Amino acid sequence: MSAERDTWPAVRTAVVRDAVGIGVATGAYALSFGAIAQTAGFSVVEACVLSLAMFTGASQFALVGVVGAGGAASAGVATAVLLGTRNALYGVRLAPLVRAHGLRRLGAAHLVIDESAAMATAREDPRAGRLGFWATGLAVFIFWNAGTLIGAAGASAIADPRSLGLDAAAPAAFLALVAPRLLHRETAVVAALAALAALASTPFVAAGVPVLLAALVAVAAGLRPEARSR
Repeated sequence: MSAERDTWPAVRTAVVRDAVGIGVATGAYALSFGAIAQTAGFSVVEACVLSLAMFTGASQFALVGVVGAGGAASAGVATAVLLGTRNALYGVRLAPLVRAHGLRRLGAAHLVIDESAAMATAREDPRAGRLGFWATGLAVFIFWNAGTLIGAAGASAIADPRSLGLDAAAPAAFLALVAPRLLHRETAVVAALAALAALASTPFVAAGVPVLLAALVAVAAGLRPEARSR
């Protein structure tokens, strides 16, 4: 017990450091979102409200992309909802780990995103996992909203927001986060099957469905009796 207490400060520092790093990377991605939303016809206030209330990057990009291309707002919303469905699947896995109740549960639900889910499940120690969830969720929320505001307000100074390549920052950080987990054979197989499901379905289904199918593959693997018994 004493050894565990001695190592906890170091673990806590490492978790918070990683969380802030992911937040910064995602904030860079949000600069691109803010600029693209503004050029798609959304006001600075509307872009910021999307980031505050929706707070799931893929869904936000899908919504402004459809509207910016001249599509109906209802189509954009439907695509955004479809992409956001994966967060409900994350919630199934995270609920017993986070163990939030009351208003705290509502706050936790809003912070369920790719990055916070990955940080929570990447740690063997449940306490470190909970810290990873909250620290990452809050860091990403702060930097994402700040990036959205700066990107939307400064959109007029950027000829083509996509040319900055900021959309690669958050996926790169996420890949670096989950890469160590892929060293385990079973995890690597599940990841490969999920990626295969997404790639195979992409030409035949609507936007957002491949991500959902990949998430379902991972959830199915986690719900197997032998997986739950470990």
